[in-house]
Amino acid sequence: MPAELTPPRLTDLEIKAPSSRAAGLPALRYSLKHVTEHMHVGEGLETLAKLNQKGGFDCPGCAWPDPDGARTPMAEYCENGVKAIAEEATKRRIGPAFFAEHSVEALGDWTDYELGKSGRITMPMHLRPGAQHYTPISWEKAFDLMSRHLKDMEPDEAVFYTSGRTSNEAAFLYQLFVRQYGTNNLPDCSNMCHESTSLALAEVLGLGKGSVTLEDIHEADLIICLGQNPGTNHPRMLTALEKMKENGGHMISVNPLPEVGLMDFVNPQRPLKMVTGGTELSDLFLQVKINEDQSLLRAWLKILYDKEQQAPGTVFDRSFIDSYTSGYPAMAAQLAATDLADCINNTGLSAEAVYESAGMIHGASRIIVCYAMGLTQHENSVDTIKELVNLLLVKGSIGKPGAGICPVRGHSNVQGDRTMGVWDKLKPELADALRTHYHFDPPTEDGYDVVKAIHAMADGKVKFFMGMGGNFISATPDTELTAEGLRNCDLTVHVSTKLNRSHLVHGTEALILPCFGRTEKDLQQTGEQFVSCENSMGVVQLSKGVLEVEDMDLMSECAIVCELARATLPDSRVPWQSYRQDYDLIRDAIAACIPGFDDYNERVRQPGGFYLPNGPRERRFDTSDGKAQFSTTALSPHVLATGEFLMTTVRSHDQYNTTIYGLHDRYRGVHKERRVVFIHPDDLADLGAHAGAVVDLKSEYAGQERWARTFQLVPYSIPRGCIATYFPEANVLVPSQVTARGSNCPISKSVRVTIHLSMLD
Repeated sequence: MPAELTPPRLTDLEIKAPSSRAAGLPALRYSLKHVTEHMHVGEGLETLAKLNQKGGFDCPGCAWPDPDGARTPMAEYCENGVKAIAEEATKRRIGPAFFAEHSVEALGDWTDYELGKSGRITMPMHLRPGAQHYTPISWEKAFDLMSRHLKDMEPDEAVFYTSGRTSNEAAFLYQLFVRQYGTNNLPDCSNMCHESTSLALAEVLGLGKGSVTLEDIHEADLIICLGQNPGTNHPRMLTALEKMKENGGHMISVNPLPEVGLMDFVNPQRPLKMVTGGTELSDLFLQVKINEDQSLLRAWLKILYDKEQQAPGTVFDRSFIDSYTSGYPAMAAQLAATDLADCINNTGLSAEAVYESAGMIHGASRIIVCYAMGLTQHENSVDTIKELVNLLLVKGSIGKPGAGICPVRGHSNVQGDRTMGVWDKLKPELADALRTHYHFDPPTEDGYDVVKAIHAMADGKVKFFMGMGGNFISATPDTELTAEGLRNCDLTVHVSTKLNRSHLVHGTEALILPCFGRTEKDLQQTGEQFVSCENSMGVVQLSKGVLEVEDMDLMSECAIVCELARATLPDSRVPWQSYRQDYDLIRDAIAACIPGFDDYNERVRQPGGFYLPNGPRERRFDTSDGKAQFSTTALSPHVLATGEFLMTTVRSHDQYNTTIYGLHDRYRGVHKERRVVFIHPDDLADLGAHAGAVVDLKSEYAGQERWARTFQLVPYSIPRGCIATYFPEANVLVPSQVTARGSNCPISKSVRVTIHLSMLD
């Protein structure tokens, strides 16, 4: 089995009834279990006491904001946050003896779960050409090896990937080094998740970020959650939704799968709730077909438009539309011509449910739309996001308390990395700032995003790949093509804390550079340092680790970038050595180059940090005419051929991004196995199969077949013709030739597949 694929192993799959409530006592029990598995209990609890606290460290998991103000509630963390901290602060170690015992080929047979559980990497490791085992290498020799490779190639033959866990300071230094080296090849995890958001919102609102604050969530009349599973992916959001409900607000949840976190929530911070019962979050659940959210949004708009025509000014906010928007006549003409019955039919919902939900929108004044990758990873994602902005604009629900748009970012500093300039496109204003501040001419030609980088590597155009965090092979689409590309490189480098599959799918030569985690103290020559992150709502706050780094030879991400730059760019006028020693100097440079960071060092030290400027929040729109833009978009309903299914990839509750914490998805009732296919019981019967039957999945795009072998069928509540699988196991089926129009995001949430009964069943 190729090392890039999670080995298919038939296990004793257990299918149980899904959990009926999110969080509560089970979350506390599982959290404590992970702490005791990896850490001493006392140290674990002491570490958690600093998690997401003012002056403490930011969770390396999701980017949900902490409450504003000088104080944060005790235990401002969730089950998956605890799992992330426990595994980062684990006492398990893997060093030279581990790598001497286990070859790369042998480790390739381990599951992602087994790799991640092996422990922290203790020192830099080197895989020599033709070798089967990683061996130790000094930091000095590692930087010399990297610099020799980089000096011997053209800058555009190198790719520098960034994970969302990278701090603002490290991200700024990284893009500065890469651009002084001479390329904009800066793909990042945004390319695979919210790139559709960044493009769509920038075009119609003038800013590729959300417009709401945490307080807005609490004050909303109506929250609409689309394509999102906060109970697993950002559980602290459930507390905010609970406050919204207690304040009299309502919620509509829209998703192909019923997610328990959107249904019934027991707040672990409120012990009485565990006795009296949870909070019912969703007033209405709409089980839409995969990627028919745009049809639902159009149906809502059509119903509201018809009511507005009957009683002008009673449904739409005409004052807001006239004062702050443009393009309304064209959008209204499209609605007038819309066939409502077709839209409703596309969704798979009943007309009654669509009309009921439209009535809730009609009656609300302060509306927030929250969404995640269930909307961003389709061919028509950019159009869908523009459509939901249309809905907010007609209701005047942008730029007032309790209203706005809320794209929920999935990784802790993915938004901050983009703010710092990590992007394959260099904005002219940042180019000017770098030129003025550092006296060099940065490259102007666009670089490779993730999908373009995969193809460039596969085509032999890239010789050097560096990943600043993350697990590139497991996060990307088209797994086999990605693996081919990485193996074409002369040198692959990964800055990591723990072992992952990307270390096993390597170039001719490979390095693993172990770095500090968020939990750990960062001691440099001038003393203890801190870093900073930006959350989903544009708040920048500091993050300062609390654990001593023991028995490991690690470097901080900032130090790694500085030392690589010093080795590669000996004539650089950038004060790399000073930046390594004192992160305040990095923040001074950020303040000089990045808008909104004036007095960075002073403001970030304030309890709770500070908000970045947000035009849409204040009804200022940095668009071509200074107004929010209505859009006219074409609907893209899916028509499946006989035997085809539309597959979406999801996370289990025992997982965060590509990190697998365990093999139990209790929220969906699946235990001891990850290679599963959630399928409607009637579709299961039509296949002539049974629960637990072993199948292979096939997708075919651009004339190329892709196979994912050895999955087991699980009957589940999901629309007919739709199936769901976990990633990264099913990423091999996601094409790289077909992506979201405009944003080039992978279409991981709507892949056409066929199901084939396996000979193993």
